[in-house]
This record gives sequence, structure tokens and C-alpha cells, in this order.
Amino acid sequence: MSDDSPDVEPTLLECDMAILQQMLFDGNTSAAIEFSEGLLERSRSKEERNPESEVRIRMERALLGAVDLSMVGAELRWCTDRLKALRQGSFLHGIALLNLAAWHRNQGETMMALATHAEISPSSGHPTEIRGLSRLEAGRIMIGLNDLDPAMRHLWTARECLSQSGLTTEALASSLEWLDLALEEIVEESPRMSERLAQAAPREGAGSTWVPANPEDVREVVEALIPVLLADVSGNERSDIGLILDASDVLGEASWHQLVSERISEIQDPNVCEALQS
Repeated sequence: MSDDSPDVEPTLLECDMAILQQMLFDGNTSAAIEFSEGLLERSRSKEERNPESEVRIRMERALLGAVDLSMVGAELRWCTDRLKALRQGSFLHGIALLNLAAWHRNQGETMMALATHAEISPSSGHPTEIRGLSRLEAGRIMIGLNDLDPAMRHLWTARECLSQSGLTTEALASSLEWLDLALEEIVEESPRMSERLAQAAPREGAGSTWVPANPEDVREVVEALIPVLLADVSGNERSDIGLILDASDVLGEASWHQLVSERISEIQDPNVCEALQS
């Protein structure tokens, strides 16, 4: 629906769906489960039938544990398949895929989780923030498999998508996790991340791969991180600031070390303080 479409009055069911969402936001799980049961019946009724609301309710109930544990996976898959038929590429369809992928990962079904994330791609039409969240999780899965080349590519894409979407916390996590991998090995002749993404091709399965980082990509990430991380240097565990110091040492960028040093009186992490004084 375009932005200039006329406003449509929400139905009573849609208003009650908003109440359900507020219950979930407030953490009233028991009340939400009980309330959702009636909403589910109404969404299927002749008077208020609404297939999209039915999917949303069934997905919430599966995540809340309102269905038998053995049926959660099947229920989440039903939701994704139904939304694919109703509104493929929509935000809600993307959320359903993310939920299903997370369920597979929690069950130890790593390859199924990756296959589910693969359904979220540039050609899928899903919103940028959905693709960013998917790539962040896929990158983490690849790290767990020690398949670090695609992990870095996924995290780089996540960083770009999440930054574009204004999801600053998630974009920061993507940047830090990418930098942590990149600092393992930096080679001047290595291809830039943009080239690695452009040349990436589908593979039959995960492997154990590695491509060193290009120093210019590291500089790009560190320069973007510094103003964010140094805005508040408090906290007893600041490994993120430690990564900036590591990058400074590896690339010989003394200015980064100096910027952190200027805040030493405010830094509370003893490991960072020790690194600054060594």
C-alpha cells in the first residue's frame, strides 16, 4: 500500500490485536496467551475472518509457548509459508523467517537455520532492516562453523543494511564483530569487502575458509566506530574500546591510540587502562 493511500479505520479485531501487542510489550505473558486464544478464534470466524491476523496470532502463540513444544517448529513454518502466499517480502514475512531461523538454530539445526536465512535476500523484496538482521545472525552462525570468509561478508552487509535502517545498536554489533575477525590478519593486497561481496557465489555447504582483511576496510570501520565508542567510555568491560587499540597497533595508526588515551581518566575497564599504559 502506498503512503498516499486513504486512511482506513481499523477493525475491532485489529484494535484488539494492538491490545495483545501491548500485553506482550508489558510482559503480561499469561494474560496475552489467554487473550490471544479468543483473538485466534475471531480471526478465523465468518464475521471477522482475517488471514494475516491469524498468522500473527499463531506466530505469537508459538513463541509464547501456547502450543505443544513438539509443534512449535511446524507452527512457525506454517506462518512463514502462509505469509509467503499472502504478502511475500513484507516486513511480517521477514519477521516470520527470522523467528523460524532462530528456532532452527536453538534446536541445533544449523544448516536449516542458514537455509531459512537464505530466503531473505536482495531479490526477496524484504525491507532493508530485515535483511540486515538476517545477515547479522547468518554471520554469527558462520563464525560458529569457523567459516570466516562468508561470516565477514555477512557481517559487512549487516553493518551496511542496519546503518541505513537506523538500527544503530545492531549496526554497532555488526561492526565490532566484523572488526574482531578482521584483526586476525590484515594484508594490503587483499580484496576490499565490496569486491568480495560482488564476487561471492553460492556454495553447496559450509566449509572452513578465510580471506585476510584489507587495511582500508579496517580504517573505514574504525573511523566510524571511534566517535560512537568514545561518546561514553564508562563501564568495567569495554572490549570494544580494546579493539580500537588493537587496530591502532596493527595498522600503526597512532592517532587512534591518542584519542583513547585522552580519555584515560574516565575509562573504568582495567584491561583498557593497562593497554594504554603499556
